[in-house]
Parts: sequence; structure tokens; C-alpha cells
Amino acid sequence: MARLVVIGGGAAGMSAASAARRVAPALDVVVCEAGGFAAYGMCGIPYFLGGTVPEAEGLLAYPPSEFRDRRGIDLRLHTRVTAIDTCARQVHIAGPGGDGPLGYDAAVVASGAAPVRPPAPGLDGSRVFTIRSLDEAIELRRLLEGGTIRHAVVVGAGYIGLEAAEALVCAGAEVEVIEALPRVLGNVDEPVAELARAEMERHTRLRLGARLGGVREGGGWGALTVMVDGAEIGTDLVVVATGVRPATDLLIRAGAEHLPDRSVLVDASMRTSLPGVFAAGDCVALQHRVLGRPAWIPLGPAANKTGRVAGTVAAGGAAAFAGIVGTAVVKVFDLEVARTGLTLAEARAAGLAAAATDVVSRSRARYYPGAQPLHVRLVHTAEGRLLGGQLAGREGAAKRIDVLATALHAGLTVTDLAALDLSYAPPFAPVYDPVLAAAIKACGLVASPEPAAAGGAGWPAVTLGG
Repeated sequence: MARLVVIGGGAAGMSAASAARRVAPALDVVVCEAGGFAAYGMCGIPYFLGGTVPEAEGLLAYPPSEFRDRRGIDLRLHTRVTAIDTCARQVHIAGPGGDGPLGYDAAVVASGAAPVRPPAPGLDGSRVFTIRSLDEAIELRRLLEGGTIRHAVVVGAGYIGLEAAEALVCAGAEVEVIEALPRVLGNVDEPVAELARAEMERHTRLRLGARLGGVREGGGWGALTVMVDGAEIGTDLVVVATGVRPATDLLIRAGAEHLPDRSVLVDASMRTSLPGVFAAGDCVALQHRVLGRPAWIPLGPAANKTGRVAGTVAAGGAAAFAGIVGTAVVKVFDLEVARTGLTLAEARAAGLAAAATDVVSRSRARYYPGAQPLHVRLVHTAEGRLLGGQLAGREGAAKRIDVLATALHAGLTVTDLAALDLSYAPPFAPVYDPVLAAAIKACGLVASPEPAAAGGAGWPAVTLGG
């Protein structure tokens, strides 16, 4: 019987295994997962820590029995793959699921991304977390529920760091966030990042441009002492959220072609340069539809989609992945921050002659109760090619970023964007939706005076605190 071995039981891995089973019901499908859980929502971990999701099981898409008993997938938890031998078509495994070589006809590597730790001493302590796995999150939640955590330090102010900070505040801790850069959210442009900074400072103490010197046990009133630029902070726990890197050591040791950031190159069917080996999820570089070349942007939706493509093709079916535009949204306490495509900085770094158009509009009609300011930034060329967009506001950013992502995917210009027939009702949007207002301004047009008061071009900018 032919065998497919899937390395990694996360979103990409279990999507690959399930797709392969649908294509080839007689195929022997084995999934090796190093941790104790499979098919869970990693992006939900902060909400489990903060108590919004009451039980860890709530993050599981399916229990292990669904895969083992109903889908006939041989799911082996706590089983690590230590090497891939492409000549012998074997992987070497270690753990309760077996020790030694395991043969395969095809393999899908869905090993994800691994946390990056700054070069500082003391980050291997029992109260230092990265929350990159459900196993670790359960341990941290248990600690938070013990009632002894009064203060926490989060290192890093990217997506994960800001979500972790909010979770810890929700769990009752006083939180300090340390970021080496002079700003939060390095993957949005400065005007949008500034809104996130202001929101963070309403709820946490934020130390920007500060470097972590190390962590040691004891000292002061907390269980730990954190050294930051020569100062000492007493705290009860530390969360390190300084980014991730592709977990591609297995593939690179086996000879897979990869980018300088170590993300592995694949074709549209998720084939690597290794014979019989596919890869999917956060460990691969995917074709960026705006850049026109592969880029590493580890996000959940692409992990699920690429896993499904890899499993389908590995089992003998046909499928292809259409590419990414890098769409993401993050909740920063009461603020929604979203982006898609390229930021202005990214576009210029890629050699594109880009400009940005900013509009501060409203999430609803100006007269309807609850209307909130909404900042829209469009990134485009002088000729009108749409390159990306960002939004920030207390409501409406998450909804509208998908309009911009769709426009990028379809190759629309800012003129096309301004002509879209978007929905309107006072509880949900002004008559000129903020996206339309930004596109009209980018086109050099001026909206009529009446809709301008509800969010067109030319009215005074407002701030989120106003």
C-alpha cells in the first residue's frame, strides 16, 4: 500500500492529510506531530489565555479520534521527525509513534514556524514563555489561574506581542511591553502604527527603543527580574514574542531550495525541489501576487489552503495555489488594525515608485450613534496601480480590508476601486464608504459636499481619541 507521511499536525498538516484521504481512500496516511495536540487554532491561543475561550479543547478543530477513527488517518502525537532521506524515501522518527525509519511514497512537510529568541541570558526559565504551542499555552493558563501573577513583561510589539499583552491584561495582570524598535507593529506604516501605539498606552506600559538585557530568577518583589537598558523590572512572568522563523531545518538539510530567510520554495502545487516531497504552511515561501515573486508571510488562511493543495497533489489529484497578497488583521484591545498587499515602506524597498493616500473617515453615517473614526491608507503608483492598503479603527477595519484584498487579487486599479458598488446603510457605512473615499482621493477626484461630511475627501481629519 502506498504511504503518505505528513510532518506536522497543525493547520497545514491536517489539511494535507484530510485532503489526501478524500482523493485516495486506500492511501496509508501517517501524520507525525511533535506536540500533544493536532488541528487546533494557534491564532486562538491569546484568547484562551485571556479567558475569552474558556477551555483549551475549544481551540481544537477536531479531536484526535476524528482523524484516527472516522478518517482513517494514523495520527502520531509526541512523535518527532529527525531527518528526511530522499534517496531511501524514508523519514526518521522518534517518540511514542515509533523510533527509526518510516518509509514513504510521498511526504508533506508542514513544520510551521519556530519562535525567535533574542540573544539574552535567562530565557530558558520555567516562567518564560513563547506561546507558540497549545501545550505551552495550557501551562501558562494554569499559572495565570493560580492567582499569583500580578505583573507580566511582554518582549516584542508585533502581532503576537500585542495579542499576548491584551490576553495578560484580560487575565488580570499589569503588563509592560518592551520593543527594541522605536515603534509598534513594524509591518504597517507609521501613521497606522501610531494609532496602535496610542491604544497600547491606554492599557499597558510601553517601552519603545528598549533592549532586553536578560532575565534572572528572584530579585525585587517578583519571581523574575528583567534587565532592560540597564534598568531592572520585577515581574512574575515573561512572554517572548520577538518574531518567528521558518522551521525548515529538515528540508534544508535534505537539500531543498530556499530563500535567504530559510523559507522553502515550492511551485503552485506545493512541490519542493526534493523528489516526492511537498511542503505547505508557515515553512514555505508563496507567490506574492503584488510583488510577482515568492515571499514568506506566515498566516493561517494560507496554511490551510496550501495544506489542502499539497495533500491533494501528493495523493494523485490536481490542485494549485493562486498566491497571496499578505492580508492580516489584529485586535489591539478596542482597536482593529488591518493590512493587505504592500506597505509604503515595503513597496519602496521593492523598487516600486509608490505613494500613499490617507483618509480619516467614519465607520457609519456621521449622524448614526456609535460612528467611529476609521483611518484608511492606500498604497499605489502614480499611474493608479493599487499596491496595498491599511486600516485602523474601533470598528469596520476587518470588514473593509477584505475589499482591498479582493481588489489586489483581481488586479484592480484605484480607479476601479473607486467605482465599486459597495453596500450602504447608516448603521454600517457612510454613503461614501471609507474605502471609496480613499480611492476617490487617490484618483485626484473630489466627492460632492454632502457625502464629504460622511466620509468623503476633503473633510478635516479626526483622531481616534476625538
